[in-house]
Amino acid sequence: MAKPITTYAAFWPFYLREHAKAETRRLHYAGTALTFLFLALALMRGGWWWALVPLAGYGFAWGAHFGVEKNRPATFTYPLWSLASDYRMFFLWLSGRLGPHLRAAGVSG
Repeated sequence: MAKPITTYAAFWPFYLREHAKAETRRLHYAGTALTFLFLALALMRGGWWWALVPLAGYGFAWGAHFGVEKNRPATFTYPLWSLASDYRMFFLWLSGRLGPHLRAAGVSG
């Protein structure tokens, strides 16, 4: 059994390696983007839109892990760090600054 990760600094490269395939990251980006859409709808309209926020984010992410990456989502072991890292990865990608982080973690593009 692997030694537990005890710091976020150690978790971040692990998280990126768990998202080594570009298709996994693309599915994460789609789900994360939808969380913002559904959050906006929930804030504007209320009601059941709130239920779609976690469903979009986790649905796309877990589908990517089980279907593409063939690994266990880090969310199951490190839920808060995984959530923060998903948004961190999304905004780094959106701003064009994810590449150096991937390379530092040993992930090729």
